[in-house]
Amino acid sequence: MVSIIMINMKKCPKLVLLRHGQSEWNRRNLFTGWVDVPLSAAGIEEALNAGKRFSAIPFDIIFMSSLIRAQLTAMLAMSVHAEGKVPVVLHPDENEQEKWAKNFNPKASETTIPVVTAWEINERMYGELQGLDKDETRQKFGPEQVKIWRRSFDTPPPNGESLKDTAQRSIPYFENQIVPHLQEGKNVLVSAHGNSLRSIVMFLDKLSEDEVLQLEIPTGDPICYSYDNGVWEREDIDQVQQAYQKGA
Repeated sequence: MVSIIMINMKKCPKLVLLRHGQSEWNRRNLFTGWVDVPLSAAGIEEALNAGKRFSAIPFDIIFMSSLIRAQLTAMLAMSVHAEGKVPVVLHPDENEQEKWAKNFNPKASETTIPVVTAWEINERMYGELQGLDKDETRQKFGPEQVKIWRRSFDTPPPNGESLKDTAQRSIPYFENQIVPHLQEGKNVLVSAHGNSLRSIVMFLDKLSEDEVLQLEIPTGDPICYSYDNGVWEREDIDQVQQAYQKGA
C-alpha cells in the first residue's frame, strides 16, 4: 500500500488546507469575522502541531488570508517544517515595500517559499455580530435566528456576508490564482478560515448547498487533496506525511 501512495505522490501535486488555530475571540466565544485578532496560546499549539503533521511535505507556494490568525498559523506551522525553507511574504503593488524587499542573493532565494496574501480567502464577514458574545446574542435574538445567521447558506447576519457571499469571492480566487500552481505540478498550502475553507471544500467535493451546511472544518486540522488533471481526491494527511518520510 505504501508503494502505491508513493507512486501517486510523484505524479500528483498536493493541496493542503489549514484552518487557523484557536483565536483569542474563539476562546472568549465572540463572533470574529474580519476583526483581526491573534491566536490564543492554545491556537499557537494547534498551529505547531498541524505543522508537524505535514512537516515532510515540500511546499512550493503558500497562500494565506489577510488576517493575522491565519498568517500566524501558516508561519508557526512552517517553523517546524523539515525542509527548513523560509516563508517570504510577497507585497505586490505596495510601492516601497515591494521595491525595497528585493532579494539579491540567488542562493538565499533557493531556500525560500513565496507566500501570497489574499483577502478573498478571509473569514466570512459577520457584520453587526462581530465582537458580540455568542451566548448573549442567542438570548437577545433567539437561538433559531442565530442558527440561521450562522448556518444557512444564503441568509447573512445584519450587514454581513452569507456563506454564499463568501463562496462567491473565495471560489473564483481559488480557481484563478491557486489551481494554476497545482496544474504546474506544485504543492500548495492554504491557511485560511472556517467559512472560506468550507466554500473551497464545497467546490472540491461537489457538495450541495444543503450538504455544505453540515460541513465542519476544525481548527488546526490539515486537509489534504491530490490533484490529477482536474480530478481532486481527498487523502489522509498522516499517510501522505508517512509516504514523504519514506522518500516519495
